[in-house]
Amino acid sequence: MVREADEVREDAREQAHAAALAGGRHPVILYDGSCGFCERMVRLVLRRDRRGLFRFAALQSEPRQQFLRQFELPSPVPETIVLIEAERCFTHSSAALRVCRRLSGLWPLLSLLLVVPKSVRDAAYRAFARRRYRWFGKQSRCAVPPPETRGRFLE
Repeated sequence: MVREADEVREDAREQAHAAALAGGRHPVILYDGSCGFCERMVRLVLRRDRRGLFRFAALQSEPRQQFLRQFELPSPVPETIVLIEAERCFTHSSAALRVCRRLSGLWPLLSLLLVVPKSVRDAAYRAFARRRYRWFGKQSRCAVPPPETRGRFLE
C-alpha cells in the first residue's frame, strides 16, 4: 500500500513536471538555490501565492537543463531569476516584477516599475545581484521544501 502511494505521488510529480515543461498553466520560477536571498524570496512567494500558481526549480536542479535548452538560455545562467510564463521566458527585473504582479497584498504595486526602462531596472537588479551573497549569505545546498509545498517544486 505504501509503495503504491509513493508510485502515485511520483507519477503526479512527473506529470506536473511534464506540464510545466510543455508550457502548462503554471508559471515556473528558476532561482539560485544556494542564495540566501533567493531562498527567502521563494518562501515569500509560497506565502503570498494563495492560488498556488507558481512552480519552482533551483538553477542547480536537473529540470533547469530542459528549460535552458528550450529557451536557449546560457549555462550557467547569469545572476538572475528566470520566470517561464505562457511559453515565454523573462529574466532579471522583468521576471521579479512579473512575479510580484501575481502575489497577494501590496506586492502587485511593484509591477508598476515595469514602466521604468528595462536597462535602468536591470542595472539596479544586477547591482543588487552582485552583492546578494555578501548581504544574505550563500548556502552549500538547496533547502528542502516543507511537505505541504513539496509538490510545487520540480525535481
